[in-house]
Amino acid sequence: MEFLLILYADSAQFEKMSPSQASEALTAYGAYTGALQSAGVLRGSNRLRPVTAATTVRVKSGKTEVLNGPYAETREQLGGYYLIDVADLDAALAWAARCPGASHGVVEVRPVWPRSEF
Repeated sequence: MEFLLILYADSAQFEKMSPSQASEALTAYGAYTGALQSAGVLRGSNRLRPVTAATTVRVKSGKTEVLNGPYAETREQLGGYYLIDVADLDAALAWAARCPGASHGVVEVRPVWPRSEF
C-alpha cells in the first residue's frame, strides 16, 4: 500500500543554520533515504524549493489566476515528500517517525488511492 510522507517545517529555521548544521541535516536525510531504498519501500522523493519560489494557479468563473507565492501564509511550509510502499499504516507511521523531518517539523502520512480506484 502506498503512502505519501509529506514533510512540513519552518523554513526560517533552515535559513538560520550554519553551513555545518545544514550539512548535518542533509546527511541525515541522505541516510534516511538510503534506509528506505535498502528496505525496498521507496517509490519516489524530492526536496522542494522554498515557498518564495511557488506559484499558485486557480480558475474562477473560467478565468485563470496566477499568483506568486503560497496560497496561505503559515509558519510551517511544505518542504518535500517521500512516496513509500509498505504493508500498512503502522509501517508507514514507523517510517515517518524515523524521518529527520519529524524532529524539527511535521510529517503527515497520507494513503494514496490505488490507480485502479481512480
